[in-house]
Amino acid sequence: MSGEGDVSAADVKRDGAFVLSLRRNNKQIREDRARAIGEDTELLYKRSIEDLRVSIRKIERDRENMLDLSPDSAMSLKLASDFNASEFVAKDVELGVKIREKKIMLDIAEAQFKYLFGEGKL
Repeated sequence: MSGEGDVSAADVKRDGAFVLSLRRNNKQIREDRARAIGEDTELLYKRSIEDLRVSIRKIERDRENMLDLSPDSAMSLKLASDFNASEFVAKDVELGVKIREKKIMLDIAEAQFKYLFGEGKL
């Protein structure tokens, strides 16, 4: 029950929170439901956007790590005979596509979030 300004502690003590909740009018009930739904949705949207940002950073890091040809230590190098160029190219392109897809998803999610919840909340 949200009508914080409408209900005093004495009212709650006298009638109980349950009875007071039953007495609320439709407008108060709709406002409470709208607030709860809005807060939950906004929070989940923010989490989804942050998850996309983290995912992009991880994939970009994976792609950068592919350039490290010293698998064991800074002093060791992968032998040319052990390097598979076609696997490298396929993996690099695959990661590039994943990054692009995630960035598109992020752009869409951010634009929709701003539309749904306002410009200054992200």
